[in-house]
Amino acid sequence: MKIKNSLRSLKQRHADCRVVRRKGRVYVINKTQRRFKARQG
Repeated sequence: MKIKNSLRSLKQRHADCRVVRRKGRVYVINKTQRRFKARQG
């Protein structure tokens, strides 16, 4: 998982990337290519 200040570039890495909010944090998840994960912080 990558930890970045801005997720704008990370959500463009794959077509299936989704931005979700969990427990006050912003994550990028991908159900098909699971290696594309990121957290904002």
